[in-house]
Amino acid sequence: MRRYRPVWALGHAAALLTWDAETHMPSEGIEERSMAIAKLSMLKQRLLLDSKLVELVDRASGLESLNDYERGVVRVVAREIRIYRRLPPSLVVEFTRTVQRAKALWRAARSRGDWGSFKPCLKRLFELSREMAEYLGYDEHPYDALIDLFEEGVRVRDAERIFGYLVPRLRRILEKVFSRDGYPREHPLEKVRLPAGRADVLARAVLSMLGTPWGRVRVDQTSRSFMIRVGMRDVRIGLGFAKRDLRGVVLSAMHEFGHALYELQIDERLIATPLARGASNALHESQSLFWENVVGRSASFIEALYPIASAMLREVRSAGPEELYRYFNVVRPGALRVEADEVTRDLHIYMRYVIEKLMVEGSVGIDDVPELWNEYSEKLLGVRPRSFSEGVLQDVHWAAGFIGYFPTYTMGSVLAAQIAAHVRREIPELPDQVRRRRFAQLKGWLRERIHRWGATYPPKELVKRSLGEDIEPRYLIEYLEAKYLRHTRVL
Repeated sequence: MRRYRPVWALGHAAALLTWDAETHMPSEGIEERSMAIAKLSMLKQRLLLDSKLVELVDRASGLESLNDYERGVVRVVAREIRIYRRLPPSLVVEFTRTVQRAKALWRAARSRGDWGSFKPCLKRLFELSREMAEYLGYDEHPYDALIDLFEEGVRVRDAERIFGYLVPRLRRILEKVFSRDGYPREHPLEKVRLPAGRADVLARAVLSMLGTPWGRVRVDQTSRSFMIRVGMRDVRIGLGFAKRDLRGVVLSAMHEFGHALYELQIDERLIATPLARGASNALHESQSLFWENVVGRSASFIEALYPIASAMLREVRSAGPEELYRYFNVVRPGALRVEADEVTRDLHIYMRYVIEKLMVEGSVGIDDVPELWNEYSEKLLGVRPRSFSEGVLQDVHWAAGFIGYFPTYTMGSVLAAQIAAHVRREIPELPDQVRRRRFAQLKGWLRERIHRWGATYPPKELVKRSLGEDIEPRYLIEYLEAKYLRHTRVL
């Protein structure tokens, strides 16, 4: 633990630098910032591969008397050592610097719809990712090595099982929703915009309602919504309010609250250790989607939200709580993932998963990506993007080097529905609690079952320990069918 502490400190510093780059850094500071973060990555690699630390981890790995936390520390550090041992320092530095430049290029390219200016940098990122996969090693598919960086122990075969079950059923649900009355394709409240400055007020009101500990959380207005953990007592939330629409502001705030709550409820005895982080990206996404969709789009929460929203917008006051609920649950295929409803969201994810997997294996070249994107969008959603900004340039993930990340989003959707099923059984009074803005028991359940452990257990093991079963995609289909086909108020 003493040997690892400088590695933790570098991560702390890099998180702060990354948050600043997303919020306050002047645009021309990107070159120096990318150099600095790249050097920190190289220094982290050097510290992790220090012979004394490696020797300690090797010795500890053979001990049978370790408790669960100690085994977790050894597993997490040994995993980091394995990854950095296999990656050449020059590759780590180039990948990190390329990512920092790519994010700046992506922001400019997306605003102009200029695919050509971003394409060379993206091509290089995929090339570097393929190199990383080869160095890391894999048994069946190079994409396995990249998924594992974001979701420990997950492989292409796991993703194929989940998507293979979900995609045809999601498409059938979408078709049935459109053929029946109930949830609308559009709603008059979609045209309403919050007055300038009121979006931030609304977001903070929602976060306060949920019990955000403001002494440990900072919120800034940014170009996109995200959460960065600097430390267990220092969580940063960025919220993007480009459209200033009521639904987008509320659900973005709740999504990032879910991420933040996970970090804030890790057992404080794990502070500054390798375990002071979420167990995986899928588990993290399950928390954000649980709060955004299961809670945030529920009839119970809409009743709690209505007094706040109606005080800000007379259109909400005129519409009433039932119409506010219908507005929050509009189902309509669109080109943009970040605006997707619960039914179509994972069709967006599947499309990105397929394309990046084809890119990694070399079946598709960079010039083919925009048209392939448009074809999948039309096939799965019935929508063809009108521009590069609506299509291949809409997501930051590839620019951020998150190649292999997208499957964890759908795993998060599945786990959110799975957790919701267990919560509803164990806290039957939850709908009434949500209506009364009482979230303490729910947050306590999440803390005890998932949050407090941090990265103590591998993600698959934590799911089994917490829920008594493996990740199971049928929960998501059951949730969506109950809500959108049988009109059951699931919360």
